[in-house]
Amino acid sequence: MRLDKFLKVSRLVKRRTLAKEVCDQGRAEVNGKPAKAGTTVAVGDELSIRFGNKRVTARVEKLQENAKKEDASTMFTIIREEALKAEEGEERSGSKF
Repeated sequence: MRLDKFLKVSRLVKRRTLAKEVCDQGRAEVNGKPAKAGTTVAVGDELSIRFGNKRVTARVEKLQENAKKEDASTMFTIIREEALKAEEGEERSGSKF
């Protein structure tokens, strides 16, 4: 499954266009390597995404083409969330996700 679609279906990111922007801006990594929107993700992959001044690291638990809101959180496990220093993070965009 494409990274941008996984981020949207799992609801880590609210919209697929936003997920694509996150990837294209270099704010997403898969298994420690920079990832584009079209990068294929598989079960067991570790995703790291920067949201403003926060980095979220999650492990892919399962892949689904569609998921109900209640089931979306079962697609991943949050490994850690960490605040970034101002110089590591990026400008505040006013958007939470």
